[in-house]
Amino acid sequence: MQPSTSANQAEEPLWRTLARNVALAAGVGVVIALQRHRLRLLLPIAALALWFSLGGHYVELAFLNGLRARISQGRLIHVGLRLVVWFAGGVVLYVLMAASARVLPLEALPLRLWWYGGLLLIGVELAVHGLLAMRGRPNFYSGHG
Repeated sequence: MQPSTSANQAEEPLWRTLARNVALAAGVGVVIALQRHRLRLLLPIAALALWFSLGGHYVELAFLNGLRARISQGRLIHVGLRLVVWFAGGVVLYVLMAASARVLPLEALPLRLWWYGGLLLIGVELAVHGLLAMRGRPNFYSGHG
């Protein structure tokens, strides 16, 4: 197993990462605020959604740039470890989101649903990688991303 090199590092300009993830979080905020007919919730909900949009991006980078090069090249091992990383990252992001909700003008998220964050991040990542697959970009399903 070779250590990770800059040649196989997943990289993206910070401005592009922030623009995409803030836009996604804002979209979630708009949808939920409109659904609840309470536009004043837009910014607090968008702030919470940023945990999963931007945080999820960095969980994926932790796998791609931190773990992928350090594990065996077997596809099954990569898939299993990636799902574990997504689940663990989702749990951490959910707990951080629940803690943040306690200081915002929102109903606090129950910490007993910590596992929900893991499942949510797995679902979000699978959907995002499905979109990448449709665009012909490297992704989870092809084994090249």
